Amino acid sequence: MKKQLAVMFVLILGLFLVACGNEGGTTSTSDGEQASIGMVTDLGSVNDKSFNQSAWEGLQKLKEDHGYDVKYLEPQSDAEVEPSLLQFVNNKTDLTWATAATLEDAVKNIAETNPDAKLGIVDSALEGVANVVSVSFKENEGAFLAGVVAGTMTESDKVGFVGGMEIPVIQRFHAGFAAGVKAVNPDAEVLVNYVGAFNRVDMGKSAAATMYDAGVDIIFHASGGTGNGIFNEAQERFNAGKQVWVIGVDKDQSLEFGNDITLTSMMKYVDQAVYDISHEALTGQFPGGEVVRLGLNENGVGLADTSDINVSQEVLSKVEEYKEEIINGNIEVPETP
Repeated sequence: MKKQLAVMFVLILGLFLVACGNEGGTTSTSDGEQASIGMVTDLGSVNDKSFNQSAWEGLQKLKEDHGYDVKYLEPQSDAEVEPSLLQFVNNKTDLTWATAATLEDAVKNIAETNPDAKLGIVDSALEGVANVVSVSFKENEGAFLAGVVAGTMTESDKVGFVGGMEIPVIQRFHAGFAAGVKAVNPDAEVLVNYVGAFNRVDMGKSAAATMYDAGVDIIFHASGGTGNGIFNEAQERFNAGKQVWVIGVDKDQSLEFGNDITLTSMMKYVDQAVYDISHEALTGQFPGGEVVRLGLNENGVGLADTSDINVSQEVLSKVEEYKEEIINGNIEVPETP
């Protein structure tokens, strides 16, 4: 069952408007206008099968449930990020989201020059910025559980981690995953590749090919749309008769790429966080200046409900034991590799 977040979340506003507006919404602001939310993605697509898509799904559910007008923009370069945010702000959007830590500087600049605007950002900690709410996840805790699965189930004692960019949020994935692997399998080797982009399917495929050729049988990725290439490479090898696995990220990626190659997915409940925080903000409870941090204890991260398809109950019981140890404070999961 899907876990609920009693928290708040922030999303960035966008570049060229490719999203659908909300027709016939019923929720209004104090002046009678239809309440509106804008979202600006990172340089990946809103249909990245990962982080951006999860955030957008949260906004689409807000539209369905409350009639909000929701739109998104997809900047194609760093230079387009601020103009995208500003487009929503100038249009008097009630709340504008940015979906990645890489957009932090742009959000801060827009917030400071537009103090009446309400902004949100994911994977950032802009403390003290009165008109920005930040949402930060404890990715290292969820990734630790993914590491427990990989370290227990690897047959080659070689597993891989592919990161999009070497920034703090992705390092938390890396650190937690490696710690989880070593906790259950000290002899396992963890190969690492930061490819440098979240929107390069070709680079993800190349990184996966190199790792699988080196004997890795399970790859965990935190690379957004780049990770689609990892799944593509795994599928080609599966079709050729070789079983290799991918551990998905952010969403249950088995729903997109199938159970033949998706071992499990580390969930990051961005959709629910965006939903909850946006609704609270538009109903008079905007937590400007706050940083909301979500981990295992807050049900902000975890493993996909479909994990039991490929992961045995014995391994899942071990995962649950480690989860309780982390929540109880008996295990402190590192945030840096």
